[in-house]
Amino acid sequence: MKKNKADGLTVVIRILIALIIMTVAFLAVNIGYELYLRHTHPIEYSDFVELAAKEHDLDKFLIYAVIKTESGFDPDAVSNVGARGLMQIMPDTFNWINDHRLDEDLTYAAMFNPEDNIRYGAYLISYHMRHYNNVDNSLAAYHAGDGRVDEWLKSKEYSSDGETLHTIPIKDTSHYVNKVNKAYETYIKLYS
Repeated sequence: MKKNKADGLTVVIRILIALIIMTVAFLAVNIGYELYLRHTHPIEYSDFVELAAKEHDLDKFLIYAVIKTESGFDPDAVSNVGARGLMQIMPDTFNWINDHRLDEDLTYAAMFNPEDNIRYGAYLISYHMRHYNNVDNSLAAYHAGDGRVDEWLKSKEYSSDGETLHTIPIKDTSHYVNKVNKAYETYIKLYS
């Protein structure tokens, strides 16, 4: 049986249609995934975040990543240990920051105010960044306290050079640092 040109053309058209459908499906999935990521990684309180980032010389996407991880952008969030607000500031941390800023006349209730909470959280991240000059160490200190991080850095078990943690011994803190870093990378990819 002899093939004619029409049969060959039909095959080519079917292949082209299949390629077009696959391309459209691929684009739809990618666009859908990006929309999903933008939904789960929002840019909220941008005026406060951008001001705090400039004031404390921080990457705004790092602040967004901490907020996403800490509270999921819920300004009324309260943790099981009493941390409050978007960046989950503890009472003792609030008092410490208040003492160091010397210009604040706020009470701990202000940590439910997004602007104040973001300023305090950014101040704390900035303090840790100046102290450690390292994002992972700073995030570990934000979560577990700088006293613990300082001790870990002294141990060869956790730091080979005394400056960078290669192991974070507390599972929750290690998970926290990884989670913030993943969110940070996602914010950079989505919004840079």
